[in-house]
Amino acid sequence: MTDVAETESVPTPDSPEELKLAAEFPEASRDQWRELVAGVLRKSGAIDESFDGLPESKLVTRTYDGLEIQPLYTAEDAVDGTGFPGLPPFVRSARPEGTVTTGWDIRARYARRDAKATNAAILADLEGGVSSIWLRAGATGVPVADLGDALNEVYVDLAPVTLDAGEEYEAAANELFALFAEREIPASAVTATLGADPIGSAARTGSPRPLAPAAALAARVAVSHPKVRTIVADGLPFHEAGGSDAQELGATIAAGVAYLRALTEAGLDVDTAAGQLEFRLAATADQFLTIAKFRAARRLWARVTEVSGGESAGMRQHAVTSPAMLTQRDPWVNMLRTTLACFGAGVGGADAITVLPFDAAIGQPDAFSARIARNTHAVLLEESKLAGVIDPAGGSWYVENLTEELAKAAWREFTAIEAAGGIEAELASGALAARLAETWEKRSKRLATRRDPITGVSEFPNLTEKTVVRDAVEDLPDGGLPRHRYAEAFEALRDRADAHPSRPRVFLATLGPVAAHTARASFAANLFQAGGIEAVNPGAPQDIIAEFRASGTKIACLCGSNTSYAEEADNVAKALKEAGATSVLLAGKPGDHPDVSGYLFTGCDALEILTGTLNELGVQ
Repeated sequence: MTDVAETESVPTPDSPEELKLAAEFPEASRDQWRELVAGVLRKSGAIDESFDGLPESKLVTRTYDGLEIQPLYTAEDAVDGTGFPGLPPFVRSARPEGTVTTGWDIRARYARRDAKATNAAILADLEGGVSSIWLRAGATGVPVADLGDALNEVYVDLAPVTLDAGEEYEAAANELFALFAEREIPASAVTATLGADPIGSAARTGSPRPLAPAAALAARVAVSHPKVRTIVADGLPFHEAGGSDAQELGATIAAGVAYLRALTEAGLDVDTAAGQLEFRLAATADQFLTIAKFRAARRLWARVTEVSGGESAGMRQHAVTSPAMLTQRDPWVNMLRTTLACFGAGVGGADAITVLPFDAAIGQPDAFSARIARNTHAVLLEESKLAGVIDPAGGSWYVENLTEELAKAAWREFTAIEAAGGIEAELASGALAARLAETWEKRSKRLATRRDPITGVSEFPNLTEKTVVRDAVEDLPDGGLPRHRYAEAFEALRDRADAHPSRPRVFLATLGPVAAHTARASFAANLFQAGGIEAVNPGAPQDIIAEFRASGTKIACLCGSNTSYAEEADNVAKALKEAGATSVLLAGKPGDHPDVSGYLFTGCDALEILTGTLNELGVQ
């Protein structure tokens, strides 16, 4: 019988044709695209026939650093100089293999004072896939003397420990080293991060901390425990103070430079000193800015080490899902936020990632939230194969441009800090705090006007949600840079409303047929609920005034079409006031109506309206 392989071999062409993915489609030009964009913008009313500018200018978005994000990037926007993974400037990865072989380090945080409870949580997480431990110790965590109990039955040679002991970093380090010795782990094999961060402590407390003791500890550790890192340059204080991505990067790099100086003064060469540092940065739900942040950070640090006279070094990065973006209200949405943040940090090439549990803004995580946090990693690594490609965003014209522009903005911030005397001087003078506060003010305005929406809080709130109760978190150091959460202002209004003896209410006076008022009634109801105020909506009432009297409130909001406003708004508003309404609002802003007290529209200051409404309703 003839072998099939001999008679049905696949022919191989001598010169294979070039594969052109777009060959079946007519070639498109940027001008054609602009024409289509202009047509859509005219239909939406964003431009009119007299507009003679570039239509894409209406679609540009700007970050808090002033970076302009274009709606379209093409090969004309290609960026050179990104290099290769594991080689300077390390944009694409600090290691040649990226995280392909091992995935990123899954690092969980523990912040309880009780050593036994901490130990139980650590063991459960390690069994569930966590690969390293971020342990708060000292005044705001496990007592230093109880570190052994917290790490009981933990194979610390397999699950590295990162300490966070504040001012007690040296005592915690000594206790950890004693534990290694007790378990007969050779000093040459010990892997850990001691977490000394006097600059971060100064940023948190407002009190300067000397760098020399931390540098002296690092100098000793570099000799005795070559795989241990002593110092963390933490960007979270700058992020939580409201800072932009470039401000966080610039300040963190400046802290790294201050540590580099202190370490070399303690006797270490530049390369050894750089190896003593780990950098901690926030990862947010803005996945592309997060990707760009971690790529840009490596570029910045490579430049620092290069000009410092050492071998250009890759940055060791620890990503933490942003505490500032977490909400106390509808906390389940935090699962989605942290998934996006973890995705961005993973794609951006972070070495270790901590997914904060969805209830972290409320209190201590329970077993369920800890499980969801670690399974977020599992889904992205094991099911989505996210670490299976080195720098998966590399080559994207958008991501490469964003990385480049963010790196430039962060370098400007860094050099401004250096010109002012360095990060310690900037913290002591309050100059850095003032710049961060300025950015927070801009962010607060965008949050208040819901241009930066917060799902479950400022958008689509749930007034009937069940309260999530957790054990309280230990008091954290304060006195320095403030800690902000983006949802805090709206949640404060919700707390006010919930504490009132009865749910505050606003009557929606809907005008015209259902189709004419549905959109604006939904908009108004969503806005009021963001402040904990129930929107009483009778649909299409036969007698608006009678329905208003029965609603038990003294504030009404007109909801209808522009046509119905022109025909009915003035008369209905006047009648509502005669019926006892102290304020009559209007959803939209068409024309001027003398009996209308205020207007609700896209971009209005929702916080101002909600605060005024609660005050008027007597809600303390």
